[in-house]
Amino acid sequence: MVLIMFIMLYPFWNTVVVSFNEAKDAIRGSLYFWPRVPTTYNYATVFRNDNLFMAFWVSVARTVLTTVCNVLFSAMFAYVLSRKEFIFKKFLGIYMVLTMYISAGLIPQYFLYRDLQLLDNFAVYVIPSLYGAFNVIVIRTYMNTLPDSLAESAKIDGANELTIFFRILFPLCMPVLATVALWVAVGAWNSWFDTFIFAPAKQSLSTLQYEMMKILSSSMQAPPPNPDAISVNMSTPNSIRAAITVIATVPILCVYPFLQKYFVKGLHIGSVKG
Repeated sequence: MVLIMFIMLYPFWNTVVVSFNEAKDAIRGSLYFWPRVPTTYNYATVFRNDNLFMAFWVSVARTVLTTVCNVLFSAMFAYVLSRKEFIFKKFLGIYMVLTMYISAGLIPQYFLYRDLQLLDNFAVYVIPSLYGAFNVIVIRTYMNTLPDSLAESAKIDGANELTIFFRILFPLCMPVLATVALWVAVGAWNSWFDTFIFAPAKQSLSTLQYEMMKILSSSMQAPPPNPDAISVNMSTPNSIRAAITVIATVPILCVYPFLQKYFVKGLHIGSVKG
């Protein structure tokens, strides 16, 4: 287990080491466990972008709203499909699975968003992500493991469907909901292509990942660095890439400790048991 842990953690740690090492010295290679010539200039180069802080808050708002809405609506849909008395659950289940394999493509999607007036609109980050077919399947499978007597006894006491869902089943589904929330949050935080396609005209809608992609693209377009021509206060594409990776990873990495206790249990029960 120690060996496996080392194999999993070392690539990220090495990226941190490169990001905190002087770019000219990093070209020599042989950076393993700690910076040879420590510096924070690589991070200063990245944070020199004036739009970075605004993009950070856009990414935070997008991630939070997308996660909350996706988990809520996916759980509500899963609750409907888990009810035995719902006669259309088989049809909707098959239709939902088909959407995971059949897609019209990017061009029809673009025209649809244009007709819905979602282009260059913050809603383009949230509305298309209100529902996830795979998330519904996982949550529904978890709900099917819960005793039917819970809902039946609540109905006898006069509870309606919303009361049963929010006050009885929703708290019991916290393990699988936390797992789905983690998936959605990581996907929303790392996404940049939708900004590039659907909201490129408004700088106020630019996300952190999109801004970092632009920084990385501009650094990669530069000619290969000559070690003798690099001064102390310069960065290379490799050092910029390492700094960007650390900046983009740390915020979402801070979420894991709060969801870890639910993650394994929710993933196992929601995906394996039926």
